[in-house]
Amino acid sequence: MLRKPKADPEVVDRLTHVTGFDPEVVKRIATVGTQVNIPSGWSIIMESTPADSAYIVLDGTVEIRKGGETLATLGPGAVFGEIALVNHRLRNASVVASSPISALRLGDEAVRELLEHDAGFADTMRSMAEARLEAE
Repeated sequence: MLRKPKADPEVVDRLTHVTGFDPEVVKRIATVGTQVNIPSGWSIIMESTPADSAYIVLDGTVEIRKGGETLATLGPGAVFGEIALVNHRLRNASVVASSPISALRLGDEAVRELLEHDAGFADTMRSMAEARLEAE
């Protein structure tokens, strides 16, 4: 996997403040992820499309929508897009930025590597995916 030579200290700091991951996992996530800034109103993920990434919200909020209905609003520290990656299926909902957001994008390969090498990350991702699927 291609990694940045060093994790961005600002991303590490923000991840530390908004997630419950331990410091080593935070550094690993920051090293394999790419920070993205998305304007309000933009669709980040579209329902029924193939999965290629997951995101961790650093700042701002997103809406999870299914069939045009808002199911949830997520803020800093929330992970989205993980269900389709973890369960190897099409996206089951759309995600739209409800405010300008800053997020860390984790590509499919990065998520697979994190799932394989960090049990805590894997357990958290699977728990989130299961909880969201049960809520549907």
